[in-house]
Amino acid sequence: MVKPSQGLRHKTRMIMSKSIREKGAVPRLSYLLYDYQVGDRVHIIINPSVFHGAPHRRYHGKTGVIVGRRGHAYEVETYLGRKKKILFIRPEHLKPTPEVIKRTIENVKKLINEIRERKKELLKKVSS
Repeated sequence: MVKPSQGLRHKTRMIMSKSIREKGAVPRLSYLLYDYQVGDRVHIIINPSVFHGAPHRRYHGKTGVIVGRRGHAYEVETYLGRKKKILFIRPEHLKPTPEVIKRTIENVKKLINEIRERKKELLKKVSS
């Protein structure tokens, strides 16, 4: 008898399947553009359409803390039972927690206000 393969994605039929409405869709760009900082909490949700930078299926659904950055990936610290694990995960497989979303929205609002103030200053200079 031939031994069955034990690849990285074996036994992932339900975990790594998308709903019918999600199939064929590219990951939302907003998830890729989040600027995570050290200490941010993130949810590890594997995107099955992107193979690179995906963690093992046992980490799907877990929450971790960003420890650092390595190339395009983030270092995420999470627990597996009592053991502390550090994973290297690309942003396609990370979803921000509400605190991160709130901070990002506040930062965007600050930037918009700064741009408006600069425009007013420029208009004053031009008109005078």
